[in-house]
Amino acid sequence: MLLTTITFVPTLGALALLLLDRRDERRLRQVALAVSVADFLVSLLLWIGFDRTRAGMQFEERATWIPASGISYHLGVDGISLLLVLLTTFLTPLCLLSAWTQITTRVKEFLIAMLLLETAMIGVFCALDLFLFFVFWEAMLIPMYLIIGVWGGPRRIYASVKFILYTMAGSALMLLAILVLYFLHGAKTGVYTFDYAVVVQMIVEPRLQVPLFLAFALAFAIKVPMFPFHTWLPDAHVEAPTAGSVILAGVLLKMGTYGFVRFCLPLFPHASAIFAPAIVVLAVIGILYGAWVSMVQPDLKKLIAYSSVSHLGFVMLGMFALNPLGLEGSVLQMVNHGLSTGGLFLIVGLIYERRHTKEIAQFGGLAHVMPVYATFTLIIFLASLGLPLLNGFVGEFLILQGAFAANRVWAYWAVSGIVLGAAYLLWLYQRVFWGKVTHEENQKLKDLDARELATLVPLVALCFWIGVYPKPFLDFLHQPAARVAAIVQPAKFGPQTVHAATTAPEPH
Repeated sequence: MLLTTITFVPTLGALALLLLDRRDERRLRQVALAVSVADFLVSLLLWIGFDRTRAGMQFEERATWIPASGISYHLGVDGISLLLVLLTTFLTPLCLLSAWTQITTRVKEFLIAMLLLETAMIGVFCALDLFLFFVFWEAMLIPMYLIIGVWGGPRRIYASVKFILYTMAGSALMLLAILVLYFLHGAKTGVYTFDYAVVVQMIVEPRLQVPLFLAFALAFAIKVPMFPFHTWLPDAHVEAPTAGSVILAGVLLKMGTYGFVRFCLPLFPHASAIFAPAIVVLAVIGILYGAWVSMVQPDLKKLIAYSSVSHLGFVMLGMFALNPLGLEGSVLQMVNHGLSTGGLFLIVGLIYERRHTKEIAQFGGLAHVMPVYATFTLIIFLASLGLPLLNGFVGEFLILQGAFAANRVWAYWAVSGIVLGAAYLLWLYQRVFWGKVTHEENQKLKDLDARELATLVPLVALCFWIGVYPKPFLDFLHQPAARVAAIVQPAKFGPQTVHAATTAPEPH
């Protein structure tokens, strides 16, 4: 019952908030924060009890749900989904803490939306029934739509409607593909089921894999978002409140990359091999495009939003290198992106709360006024651009190794994205923090208080931990990455690879 507890504790917290007086905002915030912290502490049992030497699913829970339709309540995690569950439970309390003074209207409803969103996100990463996965996937839309649309900026309605329309368009095709797999498995075996563990064993004809892969891939590509499906993201980030931007960048976008590695690659290995070069080309375009557009942005949030497109291009590049090294780097970089980009949005939220502007031109010389804030910002910037001894370096290095092994040209192009990333982030830091204080309003800005430090210190600590000693995180990924690669590499290189994949020594 551990996964069920982790998944639905936030929902129980949301129900508890319904019983509290909306006028007692302090108590509402305390209860929501306590629930999210408790959920994170419970989720650490996954880290402690997980067997890193096994490739399959662990902590599985299964119960009959709708037996007439072959639908079950089936949860489980492997090393990939475990890290993303922990990322979700780790970031949610930080988001609630960041919103302590920023959200001042409809506080009760905001906290309920955040907790329900946490349940849906955890459910996506744990669901091992295709129908259940789709339910959690769609359930995530409602609270995120409300968070942007109710508590967002001046163009919040436009941004929230664009977000939900894009996502639902992809989801509709994914649902159709899930139904095709359901009926296909029933026609072949006589057993109609949505159980992922059963469906993944089915061999889908290569000709049919192509449209099914495209249906799933479109839904996931929109969520990532990959170029050219990224246009909803800058609007959503700019208009969302800080907590919404952090959870959107930190977790929601990972649902797209997770979908690729969990469903597209194992279910459709032949189609994955066919489309790998095209997806890598789009990933590299996204890396370079996101970096170039970030360079010219006048708005802090929009700059970080486009940088997110660039960084997630690396995740897709490593994944579709279709080798264990690239897959490990890809999943680790999902976690790294959640920490560093989530931290970037927290940084922007802190200064926006003081100045009520995100225009880069309105700042300058802040290091003289807010030295602690400037220090934390520099660390998170360096983590995002991939400085050695910080988390971003480890993920990008593994991805480039995997990409080089697959096709060295891919790695050559991707490296230029790292250079551009350093350029726009360091230039941004120079404009905001160095030089003279050019605006009188910045002279009296207060440095970080204890609550704000509490939101940033855990992020920075994890950035250093992964950068200095990534082994505990990579240990979760060796087995599942090798398992996925063993499925897709025979489709990429031919049947002779099957023997090599099955006789290769276990990764250490």
